Order: sequence, then C-alpha cells, then structure tokens
Amino acid sequence: MSPVDQKSKPRSGADDMPPEVELDLEDEAVEEIVEPAGPDIAFTAIDWTPHAGDAEGMVGAGVIQTLVKRLPNAPGVYRMMNAAGDVLYVGKARSLKKRVTNYAQGRFHTSRIGRMVRETSTMEFVVTRTEIEALLLEANLIKRLRPRFNVLMRDDKSFPYILLTGDHVSPGIYKHRGARSRKGDYFGPFASAGAVGRTINSLQRAFLLRSCTNSFYENRTRPCLLYQIKRCAGPCTGEVSHEGYAELVGEAKDFLSGRSQKVKMEISAAMQQASEDLDFERAAIYRDRLAALSHVQSHQGINPATVDEADVFAIHQEGGQVCIQVFFFRTGQNWGNRAYFPKADPALEGSEVLGSFLAQFYDDKPTPRTILLSRPVEDQDLLAEALSTRAGRKVVISVPQRGEKKDLTDNALQNAREALGRRLAETSTQGRLLAGFAETFGLPKPPVRIEVYDNSHIMGTNAVGAMVVAGPEGFVKNQYRKFNIRSTEITPGDDFGMMREVMERRFSRLLKEHGDVVVADDAPAGEAADDIEDDISGSFPAWPDVILIDGGQGQMTAVRKILSDLGIEDRVVAIGIAKGQDRDAGRERFFVRGKDSFSLPVRDPVLYFVQRLRDEVHRFAIGSHRARRKKEMVKSPLDEISGIGPGRKRALLMHFGTAKAVSRAAIEDLRKVDGISEQVAKLVYNHFHES
Repeated sequence: MSPVDQKSKPRSGADDMPPEVELDLEDEAVEEIVEPAGPDIAFTAIDWTPHAGDAEGMVGAGVIQTLVKRLPNAPGVYRMMNAAGDVLYVGKARSLKKRVTNYAQGRFHTSRIGRMVRETSTMEFVVTRTEIEALLLEANLIKRLRPRFNVLMRDDKSFPYILLTGDHVSPGIYKHRGARSRKGDYFGPFASAGAVGRTINSLQRAFLLRSCTNSFYENRTRPCLLYQIKRCAGPCTGEVSHEGYAELVGEAKDFLSGRSQKVKMEISAAMQQASEDLDFERAAIYRDRLAALSHVQSHQGINPATVDEADVFAIHQEGGQVCIQVFFFRTGQNWGNRAYFPKADPALEGSEVLGSFLAQFYDDKPTPRTILLSRPVEDQDLLAEALSTRAGRKVVISVPQRGEKKDLTDNALQNAREALGRRLAETSTQGRLLAGFAETFGLPKPPVRIEVYDNSHIMGTNAVGAMVVAGPEGFVKNQYRKFNIRSTEITPGDDFGMMREVMERRFSRLLKEHGDVVVADDAPAGEAADDIEDDISGSFPAWPDVILIDGGQGQMTAVRKILSDLGIEDRVVAIGIAKGQDRDAGRERFFVRGKDSFSLPVRDPVLYFVQRLRDEVHRFAIGSHRARRKKEMVKSPLDEISGIGPGRKRALLMHFGTAKAVSRAAIEDLRKVDGISEQVAKLVYNHFHES
C-alpha cells in the first residue's frame, strides 16, 4: 500500500517480519482505543505517539528520523501529518520501525513522495495485533480522513438493493439503499438505481408483488390501478389469498436466488395445465408472467454459466488518469457495472492502485465469494484473508487466465478502456473551454473552480439561492449548495438583497473554514505543477477562481460590495451575465470589473460554455425552490411545536384525524393519546391557546 514499498528500493528487507518483540511502553502516552475496521469487525489497538521532544519545530526526514528510534517491530498503521494537523498519508506496515525507516533515509524515486516527506511535521501510529487488522484499519482511515497522497475513491455512494420485506403478512418489493435495518431478504448489489427500478418493474409483472407502503395497504377498500394493469395480485383487498400471495413471494425469492429455471418450469407447467383445462384467461396470465421473466434476464447482459457470485474488477491507466471498471454478478446474472476514477499518483503501478482501491471498496460493502481481477495486486493473499475474516467465510481473489472467467475480466477491461477514453476526451474538451474562458475574460490562467449563483422565488415567497460548481472535469455536483433566504429585512422580490445574503453567507463561511488557503506566487515550478495535478486529480480547491452571477450591473454592485467588505475583492474574479435584448440566448452582456460591458459572438464556444453553466444553475435553483414550496404546502401546524417529533405527530393525527382537531382538543383528550404525557399535552395545548 505504501508508495515507499516500490519507490525506495533497495528495501533492505523492510517487509521481513522480525521475531516478536515485547513493547516497552512504560514511558509512552498510551491510550486503548477501538478503531473501526469495517462494518463487521472491530479490534483493540494502541494509539501510540513516541516521545519526540528533540523533533520540535522540525519537518521532513529529520522529524521522521527522531520518531523512528522508538518505534516497535510490530504491525500497525501510521499517519503522516503537516504543521496544520492535516493528514497527508495513511499507510500500513508489517513492521512499523522498518517501514518508517525508509522514509527517514530521504531517498525517493518520485517528487510526490519527496513532497509528502518534506511536508511531514509529525506522525501518529496505531499498533495492531496482526497485519490483517492493519490492512483493514488502513482502508477505514483512508476513507474517513481522505489523505492527499493516498489512492482515493471519488464516488463512494452506497449500492442499491432489492428488498423483499419480511415484517408484513403481505411482503412488498422495494428499492433499498443504506443500512439493512428492515427485516426481509436483500438481493444485490445493483450497479445503479435505474437497474433496480427496471428489474422491480419486470418482477412486478412476473410475480404480481405489491410495491405500496404499509399505510396505503391498510387503508384500501378496493384494488388500486396496479391491480388493474396486472402489476399486483391485490392482497390488500383479498383479490388473492394470503397463501396464494405467499406462493408468489416464494417464487420471486427463488428467481432472485438463482433458481430461475425451476421457477420458469413451474409457471410453464401451470400455463399448460390451464390451457388443457380450457381456462385460457388464466393461461394468458401465466404466459405474460413468463414473458416478463424473459425480459428480466434479457436485460442482465452477459449471464455466465460458471460464475454464480462474483465481482469483476479491471483497471486501465492512460494520460495520467485511472479507470477501474466493476461488474456485479449474483445468482448467475449480471446486475450491472460501474466505472470509478480514483485519485492516484500517475507514477504508481496499476497493481498498487487496484490493491488500495479494493481495500477501500469493501470497507463498508458486503463481499462476494469470488473476486476476479484483470491483474494481480499487492498483498493479494493478505487482502483475501482480511476480506474472509470480515465476511466470516472464505473469499477467493484470483486473476483468471483462461475460460469464461477470463472472458469476464477481458470484457471489464474493454469497458474500462472505453470509459477512460470518453473521460479523457471530455476532460480535453473542458480544458480547451477553460483556456478559452481565461483568454476571453483576461484571467492569468485557466480557472480550476468556477462557482455560478442564481436566485429563485415566486413574488418573494420560498426564496432560494443556488450555487453550482464546475471544474476541469465538468460539473462537480457534490459541491453544489442551496441557501434558504432567511433575512426578514429583505423586501419580497428584492433580487439584489437576496444575492447579498447569499454572497455574505457563502464567503463568510469560506473565510472561517478556509481563510488560510492562498496561492504562493514564489512556489517552485515543480511544486506548482504538482498543485495543479492535485486539483485535477481530486484535491478540489475550496476557494473559487471565478464566480459567475446571473444578473447585470445592479447584481454585480451588490456582490462587489460584499466581497470588498470581506476584504477578498482581489482574491476572486466576479463576472456578471445579463440577459440580452428580448432575453434571447446569444445576446448576453458580460460585466467584468475594469472593463466596459461586452457581448461574445453568437457562435463562440466560450459563450456556449457560459450558457451551459447558467442553465445548470437555473435548473438547480428552480428545483430547490420547488422542493421548498412543496414542503411548505404540506407543512402541518404541529411541525412548529418544539418537542413534537414525527412519532408523536403521527400518533396525534391518527387519534384526532386532523391538525385542526388537535388544536381544539382539551388537555384531558390529548393525554389519552399513546406517547403523550401530561407535560407534552400541556405543551401542545398551550401552543394553540395563548390565553
């Protein structure tokens, strides 16, 4: 996992495990902690920082040489930190002393590792019982701390599953994401929510399972539309008996568990029997169910005959970037694929990147019985043992050389090449647009972070400010922010006042959290290049280079006043975009400080780029406003009572029927509701009766 393992050769036997040494920690600051190593395993370790009084004020190899003197020959995890306390790198070692000694020698094959060591002002260590625990803890800490110099997963969204509930007399089928807290059977993972939605849609046609909520189910007096269009058997109103519905649920479980041929044969036999009994209507229902099952399987792509449960990983490197393609196979069916683009040093070998990625990937996800790789990875046997320990069963990691499994890894590798090719093409186009943007607006260099702002409201009600962010790789959606306009001093509909509030809140917080982020003009050329590489690779800057405001001179005056009051007017370039004559696209006017307003040629690529940014912030602002307006429309007077949460609110409404009836209830009546004490009853009563 550590870059020093490969780049600081010869390693002088750094990974050879020495005889067990007894730690003398009498004089050390020792604290027993439990570090999470994943969802299913935790262990006791020693969070240990050796005395380093002689190293005070030192940085780089010098401070590491001082720390390494008292390190044990034991497995563990180390953290390298800079003077500000930010974690630069997390690594694991079979022998902490020998691994960290490599850093203290000061001989490195890449400038990136050299920079990492030079910025190090202190280190922290966690001693573990085994190297397996060190590996699991390393992955957990990398995901939690996101150190700058580690291989980092960028998209760590949880995967969706299909849930067949087990807490109701008539189980339902739902899309599920997150903790498995609800009783039932989970099937997955699926690569995307769309894949789950399509599969559930087909399974409803095949097995007629309900997808409604329990409260909707309990209050039905006649079958709903899904029953009419043959997507549900109608257990809510007794259209099918509980025994008959249970048979449908059992068939669905068999199908999702890989026994699809058995299910299809049973339905086919039932269709044949109905046909022989001249019950052609029932036979047509079975025919439609068979067609739906075929539709499910046809949408799964490659369905291998020899692989029942496996994840397939393939890695491709090109142009300084990395793509890892993952395919999910469960019950002999392909349940989709997803491409990842982890942040990694271009000097790292693919095996190093893939090994680190796998440890992070399975840190909080269930592990299949088989993992197929396009190439061997570092510590492959150790990783397999660690995943087996967490899963409680054997997990096999292999690199197939022939047969169907080799075809699967080859197919994943081809998909990785194509995904990275598309990404490089998009990045190249985006780079040219940013360079053109810088030239058009007189910027010293292409911007890395562009923030775009807009407001949305109806006559001043439910006003929302929106911010979208774009960079070298397009829109960065995890950086989007919305601002509910709070000020009571703003006249309804005052766009200038709303923009002032948004700017003040945004940049006041930015100064508070990242006020020390500055660009050093005298930084060495190599380090400046590395900074740019970090921005592109994943260390996205917090400060914008440019802010685009959807508005004309009036908006820009308000914005510049706020920037000036905060003392950052020269730190951020502010550009206004005013709609042109007759609000036609292509006639926009641009307002930049120190220049007269101007327009761009109608077919200028930079104009199209800016229009795309403006349209995106429009979309996000309007969507945020509609969501807030919808929430206000269904707002209940009970929401305003402090101490009344969702549970008590539900109990009150179930007892009285409406919020209006709750407001008229006496204290004695309120106390009769389950979960409402005398104190809470008085609280509710007093809220509606000021006298």
